[in-house]
Order: sequence, then C-alpha cells, then structure tokens
Amino acid sequence: MGLKPVILYSDPKHLNEFVYVLINDIKTLEQMLESGKFEGDVQRVGAEQELCLLSNSWRPATIAMEVLEELDDPHFSTEHSQYNMEINLDPLVFNADCLSAMEKNLHGYLSHLRGVVAKRDGHIILVGILPTIRRSDLHLENLTPLPRYQMLNETLNRMKSGPYEFRIEGIDELMTRHNSIMFEGCNTSFQVHYQLSPSSFVEDYNWAQAIAGPVLATATNSPMLLGKRLWQETRIALFQQSVDTRRSSYDLREKNSRVSFGNRWLTKSITELFKEEIARFRVLIGTESMEDSVEVYKSGGTPRLQALQMHNGTVYHWNRACYGITDGKPHIRIENRYLPAGPTVVDETANAAFWLGLMNGRPDAGATVADLMEFGEAKRNFFSAARSGLDTQFRWLNNKTVPADQLILKELLPLAKEGLARAGILKEDADRYLGVIEERVRSRMTGSRWILKSCEKMCTDGLANYEACVAITAGIVGRQESGKPVHQWKFVDINEAGDWINRFWKVEHIMVTDLFTVQETDLAYFASNVMTWKHIRYVPVEDEKGKLVGLLSSRALLALHSNGAHLDTKTALVGDIMIKNPLTVSPGTLTIDALTTMRKHRVGCLPVTSNGNLVGIVTETDFMNFSELTIAKLVEESATHAKLEKENGRKRKSK
Repeated sequence: MGLKPVILYSDPKHLNEFVYVLINDIKTLEQMLESGKFEGDVQRVGAEQELCLLSNSWRPATIAMEVLEELDDPHFSTEHSQYNMEINLDPLVFNADCLSAMEKNLHGYLSHLRGVVAKRDGHIILVGILPTIRRSDLHLENLTPLPRYQMLNETLNRMKSGPYEFRIEGIDELMTRHNSIMFEGCNTSFQVHYQLSPSSFVEDYNWAQAIAGPVLATATNSPMLLGKRLWQETRIALFQQSVDTRRSSYDLREKNSRVSFGNRWLTKSITELFKEEIARFRVLIGTESMEDSVEVYKSGGTPRLQALQMHNGTVYHWNRACYGITDGKPHIRIENRYLPAGPTVVDETANAAFWLGLMNGRPDAGATVADLMEFGEAKRNFFSAARSGLDTQFRWLNNKTVPADQLILKELLPLAKEGLARAGILKEDADRYLGVIEERVRSRMTGSRWILKSCEKMCTDGLANYEACVAITAGIVGRQESGKPVHQWKFVDINEAGDWINRFWKVEHIMVTDLFTVQETDLAYFASNVMTWKHIRYVPVEDEKGKLVGLLSSRALLALHSNGAHLDTKTALVGDIMIKNPLTVSPGTLTIDALTTMRKHRVGCLPVTSNGNLVGIVTETDFMNFSELTIAKLVEESATHAKLEKENGRKRKSK
C-alpha cells in the first residue's frame, strides 16, 4: 500500500472518484503495453522477509514499533501485528552472484535486528506460523497502530458482518471463530519478486501457476496453529479464511475469496488479472490525493498507477502480478507469496533459487502449459501440496501422475539448474542452493516435517502439547542462528524450552482441551461410568450450545453412596447432583492465580471458559509436578507481569 495516507470512503462520491481513477489506470497501463514503454531487457529479483518478534519466554513480543523507531532504516517496516516485522531487500539484477548477495544482505539486516531486539530481552524467528502463538495473542490491542491496518480491519469486518470462521483439518482439526482479522497476523512469509518482460508475461505467469504446487511442497514450514497439527503449509488455508468476507448461504451464487490461486489460465495480458480484481472485489481503502495517470502519460511522464497499486494490494493472489518503477522505468513482475518464512536464510535463498531457476528455465517446446495441463490440475496440485507436502502425488504435464520427490529430483531440479545457468548465475551458487533443495527432498525433511517429528518425539514422552511448542520455538531460534539448513537439524529436546515458567505461565498452557462432558438431563449412571472408563474425577456439565452449567465430581457420586442415599441408576440425573455455578477461570488467567484460587476455595478442579463457553479444564493433577521452586518462579513472574502491565497502561494513557 506504500507510504501514502489511506482513508475509508464513507461518501459514495469520493469512492466513485477513486474507482474512476482506478479504471483510467488500467487504460493507461494498456496504452503503455501497446507502445512498448516497459523495461524488458533486464531481469531483476527481490524479496520481502516477514518475521516474528519473541520475548525471552518464547512468546510473541509486541515491540515492533519501538524496535522500528530505534532501527530508523527504510528497509525495515511494519506488518499486520505488533509482534511481526518485515525487511525489504533492494532489488538485484538476476545474474552472477545475486543469490549469494541476497543471502548476505538478509543476514546483515537480521543480525542488526537481533541486536536491537536483544536489548529488550527478545529474539527473532523465521517460521511460517509461530508455534507458541495463542488465541490470547490475537486481540485487537496487538494490531499495529497505523491507520491502514485499522481501516482494513474495520472495512473487512463491515463487509463480513459476522465472525470469521475457521475450519482446517489435518492430523488434528481446528474449528473456531474470531471477530477480527487478527488471525492473519499468524502468517509470516518470504516473498520473492521476479521482474520479467511484458512480451512473455502470459506464458511466464501461467508457468508460475503450474509449478506452484511442486515448489511449495519442497518449502513447507507451517504445520501447526494453536497447538494443532494441521496442513504441512497451514498458512495457505489460514490466510484465505482470515480475510474471507464471504457469508455462508444456501444459494447457488459463486463467490470468490480475496485470497485466491485463480480460476483459469491467463490468455492475453497482465491487465486480465487487474480487471478481474476490479470487477470482482469492492474497493476497501483509498487515498486523498491521486495522480491523473492519463495526463501524466500524455505529457511524457511515467505514471505511478497509484489507485491500481493500492487496490491490487488488497487482493491476494498467491502469484501476484505487480507494476513498479525502477530508475524511472516501468516494469512488471510476479510476486511469489506462498513461500513461508524460514527455516533458515540459506533455506529461504534455496527456495528462491529453485523458483527463479524454474521460472527462467521454462521449457519452450512449442506447446504452452495451458495446452499440456488443465488449470484445475494446477490448482489441485497447489492445495494438495499445502496439505501433504512431499507426500503429494502431482498431476503433471500430459496427464502424468508423479510422486513429489520423483518430479522434483528428476524433472524440476535439472530444469532449475538450466534456468540459473541461462541467467548467468555463478555455478558454485547454483550448486549450493539447488543442492539444499535436493538434500531436503531426498531426506524428506522440510521445516514442517522437522516441527512435526520434534513434536511427536516429545509428546511420546508424555509432555503436554504447549511444552513441546515452547521447546520447538526455542529450538528453531537456536538452529537458525547456527545457519545450517533444516535437513541437517537435530530434533528438539524438551530442555531447550528452558525454565518451566516458559511453559506454564497461563492456564491456556496447561489446561486439558480434549474433554468428556455431560448434560444435566443425562443419567448420573451414564456419567459415573464415563468417569470410571476414562479414569477421570471431574466431568463438566454443559448445555446444547456448549455453555457451562455445572460440574460433576466423583466425590459427589461417592457422597451419595456413603450417606446411604443409594443412587437410583434408572432415574437419577446429572442435574440432581452436579455442582451448580462452579468456580471458573479464563484461558488467559495466570497459572499462579488459578492455583491460588484452588487452594483458597479448596477445590480440585476449575473449568476454563471463554464468553461462557467451556474450552478446557484444569485439575490438581496438572499441578502435581510443580516443584516449590517452580511455584516460586511463577509468583515472581506474575509480579513482574503485573508491573509491566501497569507501566504499559500508563504509556497507553499518555498516548
């Protein structure tokens, strides 16, 4: 969206003025294409690095604005959430040592950033979705406090007119709702730009769509969200659902998401994509001062096409077509948006080298990719790769079905090598980066697989899920700083999580969420048997909508028998003996506060609720392994947290 101030259009007149300029931008672009005004004799590459900021407890740290103020460098910029940032690399001519230069430059920026963040006892991490991010991090207070983000959230919420719904199925299943676009802030990527000639754009763009699935399969690094194991590249599903303004309905009308792979091959020019965006999607935001691109072009200038660029920035194709200006000359490029951040800089550069080599090595055998593959197969390949990674069976050219590793090793890597050689990339650089891809595929160890295997190893040892997430996050940070590519990493050990305080700080980190529940109209005899079968002492009682209405304990069942009031197994109901209005806590309650509440009221269980809905449960069993030292540290951490919250409250009031 650039640096221009953005506005919401409450007045239809102002909105229509923007749309008028937007349409003229398209007409100007068409004239520029027809007259050959674009730079076409040079190829350039660039990249944007998104990342997460962490506290020393391996959780999101909302320090982006103060870090950016200290950095005072235009290469660093804000992102959606205050625990995210972006680094924009300068474009490089696509030849010689540009790939190793890209890696070197990125290392330099990251090293500088680490130093600034370390002053605040923090860390940085490159990963598609942060393993330790929790629902409590996804509230609007953590949205970056700049107008464009706030306006985007306000506009999308108004269009949605209801909660955003998420359903992603993998090993586990995520089904939830949220009232803002904050889930989008879970995603971080490594976006690669490739400048190309307008004369070949249609074929290049279609080829980019065809290879998206196999390229993504090699690079997956986002397998978990909120502790659930979902897709190999969960970002793909999450991003689409996190800004999806479509409403569920029973009609037959087709509706498109603003996040899209597309629906058909390109046939004429880049303007097809822009016209589709304008025709299908409402303008979200604009700016007060807009140039007249028609007049600028007539007078011999190079128009910035501001309205077109702004609208294009609110429609998210995984391969996005972009217009830009370098040294006064206009160009067009493809922005690869589906590659995740991480696992390391060398892994990211290898991903870029693979994609760029394939793009420049596009086969020219007479037939176009549209002649050799149905668009639906390319789209299916992309989403299959997001779900299954290197386990995907691809439908490739001429209707061949090929396993991912065979396609990549036997066909695509040689093609990428040829493409890099054609661009004049140094042989040692091409061999190094494509070698990383080859070894990653042969070992079948992508970032996603490493995360899942590490989680499996630790959870097999009986560790709680959140403990594993903390250890994995800490392990990623340490290994990234070592610089070794992910296929050479050792799996995580739980000791890497550090102090227990890092893992048990809040109730949401220790609560059990896989619950057995009953309703008050159920037979008490049924509840009693469930508790016996599952070896549990407490069963929450909820209504049909998931609202907590009571708690049934084994003590209550025993009391009936010990007092001689034998239970009539055929008629007695849960509602007759349950504890009504039990004490509860929220997921964000500090663990030490929950423990204090249980001791004070002499209860062995606390249901965990959010807006009255049952989301989990904590019992005395969850605290049994806490040593006195751990409890002491929890008390200390709570006091520190309260002090920081008080200071932050003063800062917010002063602003």
